[in-house]
Amino acid sequence: MNKAGFLHIPDSRYCFAISENEVLLRLRVAKEDRDLAINLVYGNKYTYHQDQREVKLILKYIDNLHAYYEVCLKLSDVRLTYVFKIQDGDEEWYYHENGFSKTYDFSHAFYNCFQLPYINPIDIHRVVDWADSAVFYQIFVDRFYRGDAEKDDTYINMAWTDKPLPKSFAGGDLEGIRQKLHYLKDLGITTIYLTPIFSSISNHKYDIRDYYDVDKQFGSKLSLKKLVEDIHSLDMKIILDAVFNHSSDLLPEFQDVIKNGKASPYFDWFMIDGDMVDQKAVNYETFAACSYMPKFNTSNRDVQDYLLDVTLHWTREFQIDGWRLDVSDEVSHDFWRRFRQAVKVVNPNLLIIGENWHDAYPYLQGDQYDGIMNYAFTKACLDYFAKETISSQEMAERLNHILMRNTNQVNRMNLNLLDSHDTHRFFTEIGCSTDKLLAAVALLFTYVGIPCLYYGTEIAMEGGYDPDCRRCFDWDKVTQDNDLLTLFKKIIRLRQLPALQKGDITITSQGDLLSVRRHTPSQVIELLINKGQEREIAVGQLVIANGLTDTNLATHGFLIHHLL
Repeated sequence: MNKAGFLHIPDSRYCFAISENEVLLRLRVAKEDRDLAINLVYGNKYTYHQDQREVKLILKYIDNLHAYYEVCLKLSDVRLTYVFKIQDGDEEWYYHENGFSKTYDFSHAFYNCFQLPYINPIDIHRVVDWADSAVFYQIFVDRFYRGDAEKDDTYINMAWTDKPLPKSFAGGDLEGIRQKLHYLKDLGITTIYLTPIFSSISNHKYDIRDYYDVDKQFGSKLSLKKLVEDIHSLDMKIILDAVFNHSSDLLPEFQDVIKNGKASPYFDWFMIDGDMVDQKAVNYETFAACSYMPKFNTSNRDVQDYLLDVTLHWTREFQIDGWRLDVSDEVSHDFWRRFRQAVKVVNPNLLIIGENWHDAYPYLQGDQYDGIMNYAFTKACLDYFAKETISSQEMAERLNHILMRNTNQVNRMNLNLLDSHDTHRFFTEIGCSTDKLLAAVALLFTYVGIPCLYYGTEIAMEGGYDPDCRRCFDWDKVTQDNDLLTLFKKIIRLRQLPALQKGDITITSQGDLLSVRRHTPSQVIELLINKGQEREIAVGQLVIANGLTDTNLATHGFLIHHLL
């Protein structure tokens, strides 16, 4: 038994409440110890010395280094105390706060047992009630569709079919999105996520100069109001992009600092080295190395108040359903805690998604975000489908590892994506293989979390890195007979299955075959993806497939079937 592989931390991703009287506990062990028999010895912290109960932990996940055991407890008394009892062949061990011992003195357990002292309802991370059925669709507004034929279009400097340059403007707007809502509804989309729409001189609008106005290229506040109303009338939802790490250097408050230096009341809103702003020397903190995007000092209470006022204005006045938080890992934890409290008062079911590309656990404990843009899932799909540098076993282990970074609630609210406005187009990365694309999308819709499609993925749009990944939507492909689009719709509709909304997950491999099973007591759905040579597959009640002939599944083929 590899004792160094054991890890358990109370009140963490290894021990968390999922309701007022339910707790999920995890124990991590070394991968080679996945055959251990492990029991939880638990009880009430005030009577534990004389009254203990036992329950078996179940092996649930295996990644490249570790195995993870779990048990879910329903408690009548939410003051939980526990230790783990491990059977390793003929040897019995107890695992507790002090480590390992061959015996355990329950009469003095209050010194070194694990405990979850109390479940306070306000501390439970609640799953937003519409997250489990959500299907996101990200739109780069300037490139989706132009709907307003009467607007001033002198800013447009590219044809719709041109490849974009960094400063290209194509003319897409909010009215264009409104006119295409029925297309999105028919596709199976439930939630539209827009890149920033506030006043800015760029095509992407991530350098905002007026946080209280819709950019005139996209429309007006009335345009947004009409769009939101129509989205809600179709029982869909809308997510806006909050750019609170930085602003445009044209922001009036930054302009005041440029003019007045240290004498400006806004000087401490930014992080400046010296008494005056020097834009040539760039003596102030910025987003990346962009001198035109000065970074906010989000440790400053006045900055926090300003950004919270902006947030509440759009949340209340336009009844939006969530926020995607740009560069959120560079913003202070203190601000995000205030942000969450403020928006959840307005709408407890408003969804908060952070743009964190890495393990974001410190932000995901129920006091800041609900989930993140799950770029770890993106990278796994690139390694598996595009670069083909990992096997099906390694892919199963990677996907399990990603799940073990967070609580169940966070996993259900993470935004899983294949690509975005910040990456190469996935279809281009996989060599324009429709078979690989369909298999990856099938995985996207069977994995735990919220699937998110980048506009045009359903018609196999191509593109390299920014700005090439931001081409204009090719609407001609929608009106043509399009077998790919038909298959996309079928895969998207699988999201309606109970097992793919709230089902447990088991991810394994058999040689070159990747298996992802989602299961409830009454339904088991399995995805199989073949990364090897054509092989015969035992097929249950078939739901959808690509590359399946009779019972033979082709290379890069997939199938989804009912097992129960």
